[in-house]
Amino acid sequence: MVWGLLLLAGLEEVVATIAMKYINGKRKKWAILTMSVGFILSFLCLSKAMQVIPAGVAYAVWTGIGSIGIALVGMLWFKEKLSIFQYLSLFLILIGVVGLGVTS
Repeated sequence: MVWGLLLLAGLEEVVATIAMKYINGKRKKWAILTMSVGFILSFLCLSKAMQVIPAGVAYAVWTGIGSIGIALVGMLWFKEKLSIFQYLSLFLILIGVVGLGVTS
């Protein structure tokens, strides 16, 4: 249950970050609202998860989910290109997130 909450926190971070990209220096109310709600939900879920999972582990997993998630969205939705080194780095982050989840 708590790991699902942490996954939800990471996914909300991705949603909020995508909305942040759409603000793009302009005052787009839907993007600002989506970003604000996304980060609020993300922090709430993260704080609940930290009541059970050690803070350092929870935070590392949360940031890893967010990093990998937004990188995937960037590649698929925004057609961003990554180098082979960047793919390798994301894979290492994934290994770290999975490792932290398995050992906790």
